[in-house]
Amino acid sequence: MATLRKGKCYSHVTRPYTRKSKVKALAYIKTIPPSKLVRYDMGDSKKSFDYEVFLVVKENGQIRHNALESARQVVNRRLQNELGQKGYYFKLFLYPHHILRENKMLSGAHADRLQTGMAHSFGRTVGLAVQAKKGKKLFSVKVASAGIEQAKKALRLAYPRMPGTFTINVTKLN
Repeated sequence: MATLRKGKCYSHVTRPYTRKSKVKALAYIKTIPPSKLVRYDMGDSKKSFDYEVFLVVKENGQIRHNALESARQVVNRRLQNELGQKGYYFKLFLYPHHILRENKMLSGAHADRLQTGMAHSFGRTVGLAVQAKKGKKLFSVKVASAGIEQAKKALRLAYPRMPGTFTINVTKLN
């Protein structure tokens, strides 16, 4: 079974050469892996709420789609347990579109005969990531005034599941 590399391997924001061509043989990226994110809107979208609590990115970086899905599940489950099905509206703002690549290297006896090394080092696609810039909103939770603290606690559970540093902001809605 293939394992994931550490998140720090993909944390720096880079703009790779990703040639997409109409002719499949000429494209460097042959296929795009499916995103692990399942839902982007959770809770009651039609209800009007008093406050909105944001999870804001404090530094530039990339967040992989599996980390976003893990954080989304934890935050959504906590909000459901604390506020109920209709007591909040939870939204994910950034979409993972950036394709991550990896040039796997063999090791062991006679590995030099089986691979090209860095001669053809473009790499194979291994996943997707969000390129999060400083100050961008990642998650948003709309709640009534009684649920602000529960929303903050739920968003704090996302910190250890994603690379980077984040802050929580609260705004009053009209």
